[in-house]
Amino acid sequence: MTSSAAKLSPQNLNVGDKAPDFTLATDGNGSVSLAKLAGKNVVLYFYPKDDTPGCTIEAKDFRDLMPEFEKSNTVIIGLSKDDVKSHDKFKTKFCLPFTLASDTDGAVCEAYGVWVEKSMYGKKYMGIERTTLLIGKQGKIAQIWPKVKVEGHAREVLEAAKGLK
Repeated sequence: MTSSAAKLSPQNLNVGDKAPDFTLATDGNGSVSLAKLAGKNVVLYFYPKDDTPGCTIEAKDFRDLMPEFEKSNTVIIGLSKDDVKSHDKFKTKFCLPFTLASDTDGAVCEAYGVWVEKSMYGKKYMGIERTTLLIGKQGKIAQIWPKVKVEGHAREVLEAAKGLK
């Protein structure tokens, strides 16, 4: 199953904008659609790659705070370009209780503007910029964290989610 981002073009998203809808394949041979989550708050976090150091820390931090997110009527979706098989392994290895969405063709990453040119050791390449969005019950962006630094991030997102009405 390839991603469906309703033919959205890359855009600069701002707080208050309607979050671009998508339907993606997920771990466990499932699928997730942002539109079908109306009435719940959604943490949509984009991360570069399954089972890498920073991505693992971030996922475990969200995992550990999951009961508190649930109390705030908030769903967590981790999203990368890894395939479903990779997500299944990552989820099992670290007992992740939330959905991992697979954007193998990059359409959703592009629609959300997180597929960017990066540089490491002087070499330029394209990759996912670690970014988190908090989307309110009506599908509007409540907060955006670009260029996320992992340490303490999940707790910061939780505090913001608790503040949503």
